[in-house]
Formats: sequence, structure tokens, C-alpha cells
Amino acid sequence: MKTLKNNALKKPLTASDAMLRFALSIIAPALFCLLPSTVSAEGNVIRIPEDHITNLGVSLGKLMPVSQIPVLYAPAKVVIPPTQEYIVSASQAGLITRLNAAIGDKIRQGEVLAELNSSDLLSMQRLYLKAGSDLELGQFAYQRDKKLFEDGIIAERRWQETRSLHNASASEADEHRQLLEIAGMTAAEIDRLRKTHRLSGLLSIRSPITGVVMERMAVAGARIDSLAPLYRIANLDELWLEINIPQERISQINIGDKVLLEKPATEAQELEQRKEPSAMPVSAQITLLGQYVNPENQTILARALLKGAPADIRPGQRINTQIIQPNNGAAFNVPNTAIAQHEGKSFVFVRTAEGFNASPVTVVGKQGDESTVSGAFSGAETIAVKGAVALKANWLGLGSDD
Repeated sequence: MKTLKNNALKKPLTASDAMLRFALSIIAPALFCLLPSTVSAEGNVIRIPEDHITNLGVSLGKLMPVSQIPVLYAPAKVVIPPTQEYIVSASQAGLITRLNAAIGDKIRQGEVLAELNSSDLLSMQRLYLKAGSDLELGQFAYQRDKKLFEDGIIAERRWQETRSLHNASASEADEHRQLLEIAGMTAAEIDRLRKTHRLSGLLSIRSPITGVVMERMAVAGARIDSLAPLYRIANLDELWLEINIPQERISQINIGDKVLLEKPATEAQELEQRKEPSAMPVSAQITLLGQYVNPENQTILARALLKGAPADIRPGQRINTQIIQPNNGAAFNVPNTAIAQHEGKSFVFVRTAEGFNASPVTVVGKQGDESTVSGAFSGAETIAVKGAVALKANWLGLGSDD
């Protein structure tokens, strides 16, 4: 007890040191009775014989160099890019006779989503056929007057009038064909109509993209107006992560930074229980930093592009993310148990020939049970990955014989 008092006068104790003193008052007698005079500390050097390291519960390990360092943890929302989302609507008014897709169904481009009967479609087909007939008649007059003009039988004015009428008929026929295409008829269906002259009011509504049905907005048997929405579909090959960055941290984030998505804790626990290896972490890349600060929470929107998202990442989901950046300097991953705190600073204990040296480090990020630190290391050092509490006690002089 005299030793403890003398050493207490040498260095002021922080609150953490006081708690450490209380814990060591219980375990220190058992430890230091085994090595009453073989452990000493001078400055940042702790001298411990090789055979006493195990008795202190110290385990050794290597520094693990890292090429990327974590910058920030932030929540994000999974959203669908505007270019990947479509509203499928009825191009004509009519009666819905059939709906082929339900919410969650995967659909292919060109697949029929719905069918409806439309009287307006019948009128459009009739006008198309009439324009086609007028064009055929105009074609005969065009060929006749062309021949007569070349032979010098008719005046140039008459030939110009005939040619103008023919061009107008061709434009009108093309217009009505395009209207049928806009209405939803395929090129094959229009060609069949032109050949058979058989009108049909049945209109097929097809998917413009390959994707997933997100919402159904109509029911079979309902009579709808033109442009009434039927389905909302989306291509989920690309998603956006809308990340809320505290405005005071936005200067630390750059375009191109990598974003890691954290798996839910329950899923990680299930993988551990089944002893299955976890998949590669899902990552995205920041493509935009917003210019507007949300006045409610003082955050700035950062957008990250996520390609090929797994099935458990869904639009509308809120998820935790970690932004990481390439490391241009020396940084290493160490267990959290290897780091000791003293007077507001962080230290790790580097193995030396005489024992250990308390080396200051800067914690630049944390992830799970590991921390990323930087310091004056070559990378070849061996450190204490466990037992930092006992080493810190000796370093502070709580176990010396002065």
C-alpha cells in the first residue's frame, strides 16, 4: 500500500485511472505476488521477463495493414432512381377485361400486363384503313401523272399538284399508323390489320421494361379513361442510397467514396450459429453530394449508386451504412482490446526485447470489435492484443516496488 501511495503522488490520476485502481486493488495482489520485483516501468517502457507475460494474461499479435479506413457511420434509405421507374397507363379509354400481373411479380419487356376493350381503338383502326386506301388511290394518280409529265403531255403545274396530294396522303397514313402504335398495337398487329381489314377493340397493355411490379392501381371489370394508371413497375438492377450526412462532416466526404452496407445483427447471428461463411460485403459508391441542408436535422443528402443489390436490399428500406476512403498513409487494424486510454490519448503496447513500449496511436475508425489506428509503425511490430489492462497498470506504476 505504501508503494501505491508513493506512485499516486508522482502522477495525477484521471477518472479512468481511479476505476482501474479499484479493480487492481482486488486482482493486483494475486498477480504481483507471482512477480514481486521483475516488472518495472520507466517512461513509456515496461520491462517484463518473457516467462511472466503469460501470467499477466497478455496475448501477442501482428499489426494488420489496411488500404481503406472508415470515415463515418450514417443511416440511409434505399430508393429507386427516376430513370428506372415507370407508370404503365392505358393509352385509350375502355373496359379492363384482364389483369395479368400482381404486386411483386417479375416481368419481361413486352409482356402483356393487362387487356381492355376500347371503342376508341376501333375508330382509330378505321381511320388508318381509310388513310391507307386513300394512299393507294393517290399512288395510281401519282404514277400516271409522273409518266404523262415525263412525256410532255401535261403541264408541270398539274404534276406538282398530284405530287403534293400524294405526299399529303402518305403523311396522313403514317400519322394514323403512329397513333395505333402509341395506342399500344405492335407492328405485327398493324400489318395484320392492313392485310385483313378486320377491326378489333381488344387492346393489350405491355410492359415497357424488364422489372418488378411495385404497385397495381386498377381492377378487372373497371371502366377507365384514357391515360389512367394501371401499374407502377421498376427495374431494380440499380438502386440509390440516400444518406443523411451531418453538415459539419460533409467536408470529409468525397465523390467516389465507397459505402458499405451493414447487415442486420440477426442475420449475422444466424450465420454464426450455422457456421456459414458470410458473403462479401455489399458496397456502393457516392455519386452526388447535395447543396441543401435539411433544417429539421441539419444533414446534407449524399447519394450512392448501388448496382446488383442482393434480394434482401429493397426499395424503401432504411439501413445503416459506413463510408470508407482509400488510405494513403500507414494505418492498421487492431482489436479494441489492444488499445489503452490514458489522459485522453490512445496507446498500444509494442513488444520489445525487454518487454513492451507504450506507443501513442490515433484511432481513425472503428468497425465491430476492431479499430483502425495510425501511428509511427513500420508494420512489422508485434503488439499486445490482449492484457492491455495489466500492462497499463504496470506502465502507470501501480505494480512497481519503488
